[in-house]
Amino acid sequence: MKTKFCNGGEAEPAPLGLLLSCGEGAPPAGGDPAPPLAPAAPAELEAKEREHGGGGGGGRCCPPPSPPPLATAPERDEEPEEAAGDQTPDPRTRRKAYLWCKEFLPGAWRTLPEDRFHISVVRGGLSNMLFQCSLPDCVQSVLDEPRTVLLRLYGAILQMRSCSKEGAGQAPNEDVCQGAEAMVLESVMFAILAERCLGPKLYGIFPQGRLEQFIPSRRLDTGELSVPDISAEIAEKMATFHGMKMPFNKEPKWLFGTMEKYLNQVLRIKFTRESRVKKLNKLLSYNLPLEMENLRSLLESTSSPVVFCHNDCQEGNILLLEGREAWEKQKLMLIDFEYSSYNYRGFDIGNHFCEWMYDYTYEKFPFFRANIPKYPTKKQQLHFISNYLAVSHNGFEKLSNEEKSRMEEEMLVEINRFALASHFFWGLWSIVQAKISSIEFGYMDYALARFEAYFYQKRKLGV
Repeated sequence: MKTKFCNGGEAEPAPLGLLLSCGEGAPPAGGDPAPPLAPAAPAELEAKEREHGGGGGGGRCCPPPSPPPLATAPERDEEPEEAAGDQTPDPRTRRKAYLWCKEFLPGAWRTLPEDRFHISVVRGGLSNMLFQCSLPDCVQSVLDEPRTVLLRLYGAILQMRSCSKEGAGQAPNEDVCQGAEAMVLESVMFAILAERCLGPKLYGIFPQGRLEQFIPSRRLDTGELSVPDISAEIAEKMATFHGMKMPFNKEPKWLFGTMEKYLNQVLRIKFTRESRVKKLNKLLSYNLPLEMENLRSLLESTSSPVVFCHNDCQEGNILLLEGREAWEKQKLMLIDFEYSSYNYRGFDIGNHFCEWMYDYTYEKFPFFRANIPKYPTKKQQLHFISNYLAVSHNGFEKLSNEEKSRMEEEMLVEINRFALASHFFWGLWSIVQAKISSIEFGYMDYALARFEAYFYQKRKLGV
């Protein structure tokens, strides 16, 4: 899931390529404070990039749903006075969680009194809310039932409608897929990955969410993405993911189909707060429709195989497994697959590289820090690519150095061009979220940061 932020009432596209076309409000607080790390001027960035070693060319989807008209949607506050600190679920959620565990889980769960049911908030996610549900120590296991499970409650992303790329020119009954269908498809994928030991086990599924295996672990920090052995294993895991054959729509409609619908929404957005109006006007001054067509032309001329992509391989969606921290290999697990779809390989890797630049643990508005020079250097990119190809390309290790170098250089071009699409995608997404989300996050600041990085990347690539 988009673990960058916490859950609110936002509307976001239903996930997956699958059959659709295509893993957490507060009162206003005055004016716009400056971001914790102000984007550097272009000249300064280029100087920093040279110092950092250079390198070619972060947020968390399918074509968007049909939300209420954006012009009339309630405008959410941008700067909360303080983050909500309550980690106790409300009584209604607790009651439902208890019943789901009692009805879906075997053994001691079947007779567990409600007053002995333990539940706590794991954290919020953009797409979902997560809760840890467990048996108390005083209750003995009956069978081999899990003593602790993860309850995932779907957010608006899976409960809104979604339509396919072709939908813009078709009748609604031909292109609109209900959220229930999206949830079924996402759960099918989750179950397949669990059976292939590529994701957590699935214990129960219902319209509002599902019960999953609770895996003792922690999520990676942004800075850990650049640690050589971690980067190598992420590359290997991504290559394995890309090699899977999944029973979903194989056409790569996800990327531009989604961006087209985001852009249509962005062009209709109206803000009332002056600070947001100024930021939106700056973003619109980039002539986004023309810019997106230029991006489309560039990527259409860029060779990139269509594979089954995670589409959100950022630090919050990579677990470091408890007890394996010192292992050289097999210490990581990719999670949160609701954005997964058949898509261009270059986007998945380029999007991951972009995430090296964004830290979402900052606790004050706008709740992120952007550091463009943290984008991986050419040496770091080649380290990732060589480990990726060692898994994805049979016989790669037996190739001559010249052949290896040619393949790696081709992938460098591919990935760094598709990194542009990552910035454009999440930039548009963030503008839409600024209108309809109740998340405590500086969405407009994030959109500005992503588009600034987009244009910086364009200059660096000379395109």
